Amino acid sequence: MKRAIVPVIVIALAGAAFYFRDRWLPPPPGQANYLGYVEGETILIASPVAGRVIERKAEKGSTIAAGDVVFRIDPAAQQAEIKRLDAAIVTAEAQLANLMTGKRQAEQDVVRAQRQEAEAALDLAKRELDRSTELTSTGAAATSRWDTAKSQVAQLEARLRQIDATLAVGDLGGRQQDMAAARSRIDEAKAARAAAQVKLADLSPVAPVSALVENVFYDAGEWVAAGQPVVALLPPDNMKLRFYVPQDIVAKVAAGTVVRFACDGCGDEQAAKVTAIASTPEYTPPVIYSQGARAKLVFLVEAKPLTQSPLLRPGLPIEVKPLQ
Repeated sequence: MKRAIVPVIVIALAGAAFYFRDRWLPPPPGQANYLGYVEGETILIASPVAGRVIERKAEKGSTIAAGDVVFRIDPAAQQAEIKRLDAAIVTAEAQLANLMTGKRQAEQDVVRAQRQEAEAALDLAKRELDRSTELTSTGAAATSRWDTAKSQVAQLEARLRQIDATLAVGDLGGRQQDMAAARSRIDEAKAARAAAQVKLADLSPVAPVSALVENVFYDAGEWVAAGQPVVALLPPDNMKLRFYVPQDIVAKVAAGTVVRFACDGCGDEQAAKVTAIASTPEYTPPVIYSQGARAKLVFLVEAKPLTQSPLLRPGLPIEVKPLQ
């Protein structure tokens, strides 16, 4: 009985060896599949400033639509800055309005009252000068009295001219240079506010495209440094294939070449278009070792799938069919 079992075992082993010969024996030249893997280029969504994450809507493994808020940084400081700039704009606009309107009516009334007082004093001084002139001519008064009266009249006339000039200036607006400077301060404050508003919006970044949330690095309540990624997004269109072709085959590969590839669990064969070929060769990476490709010089090729498949995941091994 035992002798009958031995031939059966030998036959079974021979059949298995024949069935799996393609895996155990080197394939014929030019017939080996090119081995590689799927790679995803993630989009890192970072915080523009240092701050505390107060909300993170993106969850690892979920999908997010284009335009949706990914996370929020505490906006308190930026909101306070906007309020400060709003006040600066109001102040600058008030200063410009003040320059354009001149002095207030009440202030001008005070100056006009001063003019009336100066006119009355001048009238009195002129009458005194007339009396001094008459008395001096008859010798009844000293010449010094006439000199004093004449000087008083001259001083009051100068005072009237000064008050008239003050009234004229008060009716005018500010100088053109002063008003131009005030307008510049308004423009500066408005520009600063616009920049602050943009920074406030940046504290709630949105997804640029619909994508899978590949990874999250910070949770709500944690402090994040400026420029530090908080979430990594993986758009379906950012999948690519990276595979290796032997040096004697690379001449057949060019950008735009369409290749066929397959992977475990991916269903039927799919097509991809070559986008880049490495300019220098390398030895087959250990992770890509196979019976037919071990220790050969190869070139790295990148290709983009022609159709988006949810079954393609980063790191998934692929086999690209030989080029004809």
